[in-house]
Amino acid sequence: MKRITKRNLSIAGALLIAILIFAACAANQGGGASTAGDETAAEKAAPATVASDESSANAASTGEPDPNTFIDVELLPSSDPPFGTTSWSTDFSRRTVEWEEILSGGPPKDGIPAVDDPTFESVETAGEWLSERDPVIMFEHKGEVRAYPLAILIWHEIVNDVVGGDPVAITFCPLCNASIAFDATLDGVALDFGTTGKLRNSDLIMYDRQTESWWQQFTGEAIIGEYVGRRLNFLPSQVISFSDFAENFPDAQVLARPPASRNYGRNPYTGYDTNPGRPFLYTGDLDDRLPSTERVMGVELNGEVKAYPFSILSKEGAINDELGGVPIVVFHKAGTASALDGGTISENRDVGSAAIFDRRLGDQTLTFSANGDGTFTDAETGSVWNILGEATDGELAGSQLEQILAFDHFWFAWSGFFPDTELYGE
Repeated sequence: MKRITKRNLSIAGALLIAILIFAACAANQGGGASTAGDETAAEKAAPATVASDESSANAASTGEPDPNTFIDVELLPSSDPPFGTTSWSTDFSRRTVEWEEILSGGPPKDGIPAVDDPTFESVETAGEWLSERDPVIMFEHKGEVRAYPLAILIWHEIVNDVVGGDPVAITFCPLCNASIAFDATLDGVALDFGTTGKLRNSDLIMYDRQTESWWQQFTGEAIIGEYVGRRLNFLPSQVISFSDFAENFPDAQVLARPPASRNYGRNPYTGYDTNPGRPFLYTGDLDDRLPSTERVMGVELNGEVKAYPFSILSKEGAINDELGGVPIVVFHKAGTASALDGGTISENRDVGSAAIFDRRLGDQTLTFSANGDGTFTDAETGSVWNILGEATDGELAGSQLEQILAFDHFWFAWSGFFPDTELYGE
């Protein structure tokens, strides 16, 4: 495989982005900022009683370790990190990554403040400042549905929330275009997260405020500290347009803008996802099978890893495939703006939304085609389906496909963390 290693983005230009972000975030630290010494945040952390699946629920209620969160790791020899640690209580003797892989993103610890006490507003109220095309993370858990606009998360990166009675972390790394929801309960303890100001593979490194372990957002794995050898459980979510969210969940809640001095609705990374050069603070090899910031739907299923480029998805609309022995379908619908294109998110180019579902329903395996209007039809019954995997018309109306855990990421990040990934369309 040919690799591209030439640096096309100057460090000076890259650091300018970081300086601008930090300046904006530092303008008002009252918008959800928190530090390791924030006793209020620590006091509010309490054991959860229910988690996202049966094994996690048992662990949460008993305080026993969840077996799904353990991973095989090899600790590296203990050595002092090449950066200041006076503001940290992290156990830096425990790590699984080389120090040189960790780079400063510019802002310090909590320089990009997480939203710790989120407030919510109605869909109608949110529509007064969000456009129909604005991208939002749709998250549903235990019958509770919420939308988290990327117009907010692009400035805060983490929302510590409680949905359906369970602590969750809703995260967005702008530099990797990585939107990921996590179960924030581990061994019966509710964790809450902040930003370290550090990056690895250009991806956000979070820390939990209970042990100050460092976590890789892209993989959910603890890479430094007490929790090394553990991984957070991913929770299904989708990035869709605000209009699709409003149409399907008119009575749901939408994250309200925090009381902070942020220019919500503006993109501080103007032109980032169309820059042909090397991504910001990414030092690894670049897989030249796709442009670095091509969006892909990345999925790991039963030991197999594959990526579906948006450039193909947007043309085909629906891709029927099989991965890890599971028949799947990848849907794509136009109408969602990029958060990382021009300066105003609502005016940015259309990149659309995508999702992956198991196309088995009962004892039937369905075959889908796109209708050209953002809906899909199965050949077996002629039923019509939406981007959320729900049948809205026909024989199967009201049926719901099982969502497959998959992620809308930039190609350089997906291939950086999964270098052996298969690529649809090769």
